[in-house]
Amino acid sequence: MKQRRAPAATRHNRARRAFHSCESRAPYILARRFVAGETLDGALPAVRELNRKGLRVALDLLGEHEDDPDRAEAATEAYVQLVRRLAREREAGTLQHVNISIKLSMMGQQIDEDLCLEHLLRLLAVAEDEDVYVRLDMEGSDTTASTLRLFERAWEQYPGRVGPVLQAMLKRTAHDVERVCEMGASVRLCKGAYKEPRAIAYQNMDQIRERFTAYMKRLLGGGATYPGIATHDDLLIARTKLFAAENDIPPSAFEFQMLYGMRPQTQQALADDGYNTLVYVPYGTEWLPYFTRRLTERKENVWFVLKNFFRR
Repeated sequence: MKQRRAPAATRHNRARRAFHSCESRAPYILARRFVAGETLDGALPAVRELNRKGLRVALDLLGEHEDDPDRAEAATEAYVQLVRRLAREREAGTLQHVNISIKLSMMGQQIDEDLCLEHLLRLLAVAEDEDVYVRLDMEGSDTTASTLRLFERAWEQYPGRVGPVLQAMLKRTAHDVERVCEMGASVRLCKGAYKEPRAIAYQNMDQIRERFTAYMKRLLGGGATYPGIATHDDLLIARTKLFAAENDIPPSAFEFQMLYGMRPQTQQALADDGYNTLVYVPYGTEWLPYFTRRLTERKENVWFVLKNFFRR
């Protein structure tokens, strides 16, 4: 089924190419705390160290919004090679708990949805053979419905191998949580970092926290398989711990998830307390658009980064 290309896609690609032209002048040191390396080989030492400390990892190859079929094909092949490399590292004993997190917009989602599905199924076939889990990142609301359609179509062939991300700030998420519970899928629950219109997204942070809490309880309480509770918010971490304890839900039934470079001591403390804790580790050369876009998307994101830079 042909899908109309989102108007934002071309703008994002123009911005990405403009960023590429100045990346050589931009000091990578600015991003080193939050990006593990510009290559996989550069990132793997950080991944190995996280594993050594008892932390799980989801690797994210940076990039987004490809509108060129050849580049979408190249991105798919890069993901395939990443899965194969992780499997070799695991077999050699140098890595333990590592999966990947991907962006469907890199794989042709906004060119043609069927093309993207073809790429995704190719990747999942390799991931199935190599026993690597694949998480589908959620981007802006212009791709939400498409991402969930692609997830369900892929689930038909690879149940249990792939799962989506749901954003508590979106008003549609109440329905989407029920659907993933019905399917028995794994889901990463986050607040959501994109600027979205009031008509489709909650704007007040207290309200977003309440929705996050309600969805967390639904996911942990029944239906979903091994949900990921992705937050750096102390209140939401405490609520998750309390709900699990009060309902005899073992720490092995879910995991906390945080970003690489954000609150590393808290990540370690959670792991030391027996909670499965996963660190989302970005790597790649496109770190400049990755950060610039997110910091300019919502003013709250700037405060989030600055606040968490100094938190433990």
